[in-house]
Amino acid sequence: MAKKWKIAGVNFDHMHMGDLLRMTHEHPNAEIVGVCDETPERMAGTIKNFGIPKDRVFTDYRQCLETTKPDMVILCPATAKHGEWTEKVAPFGAHLFVEKPFAATLAEADRMLAAVKKTGKTLAINWPLRWYPPHVTSKRLIDEGLIGDVLQVHYYDGNRGPMRHVADKIEIDEAAAAKEKSKSWFYKKSEGGGSLLDYLGYGTTLGTWYHGGKAPLEVTCVVDEPLGLEVDEHSVTVARYAKGLSKFETRWGTFTDPWTLQPQPKCGFVIVGSKGTISSYDYEKTIRIQTKAKPEGYDQPVDDLKAPNRNPIEYVLDRIEQGQPIEGPLSPELCRIGQQIVDSAALSAKEKRTVKLLP
Repeated sequence: MAKKWKIAGVNFDHMHMGDLLRMTHEHPNAEIVGVCDETPERMAGTIKNFGIPKDRVFTDYRQCLETTKPDMVILCPATAKHGEWTEKVAPFGAHLFVEKPFAATLAEADRMLAAVKKTGKTLAINWPLRWYPPHVTSKRLIDEGLIGDVLQVHYYDGNRGPMRHVADKIEIDEAAAAKEKSKSWFYKKSEGGGSLLDYLGYGTTLGTWYHGGKAPLEVTCVVDEPLGLEVDEHSVTVARYAKGLSKFETRWGTFTDPWTLQPQPKCGFVIVGSKGTISSYDYEKTIRIQTKAKPEGYDQPVDDLKAPNRNPIEYVLDRIEQGQPIEGPLSPELCRIGQQIVDSAALSAKEKRTVKLLP
């Protein structure tokens, strides 16, 4: 009989907690044994959606973990608190599943790695773009050698802004969202807010995946400076590799949300190789390919993702059950390279100069 996984959700700062707990709720061998947040109202939707009984609802993480003894804990704190919460929860001996980004800084990411290493448990960093069929299909074709060696990764992604939606992409009115900006950690520099820290890690982590684990030599970044805000809503990062340049652009304030209607520029990736190119856009049913044999290009349907590789919860649980390492963008080792680029970009933007990749 398959193991029944006990999973707790701790800290609801990020709206993705609702999405991850839905995946847990729908997994045949997983059970939500506890949810915890210091602000009970933030858990209300989740409690209602999944029928979580009162004795599984907590406001103190210690009581939650001591009472429920979960096998795995999902963490969704504000970006600047990933290190703090990993260090709080790791000693309880559960596997840790942290929602993107990895951390606010490389030093914080290394704290997380050290905290989990002491326990011998698994750490996974989830990037939702990893589970989009076009991006998975693109990686498969790259690995098969269809476009040769990857020379450039062009990334543009974002949405209308983090206040315009909640879990399950439920839309929030524009006027109501505007009022919430000043209250949200997404718009506070001290909490790790801003489009760069929210979205750049997607591009640099999946970009590292597409580059086969290669890291750039230097990074140049420019961010906007919106009037009245502490953080950026738009960033452009150029990374110079031993061969070629790659560009990673983040945007809060796209004309439309990509999960509803693709904005222009389209959200996703364009990957240039030595023998061809791939355009891989979020949520689309096909990817566009050019090769030397077909330079005019053609559309290819995206792969149909199969269990246990349809979503991060079933993937991570399967890897742990099989005694296999976490791979690709969820791997802390690959994520650390993505974080190196993010930290270098933040430094470049602050000092308004090109910087060497931080070690």
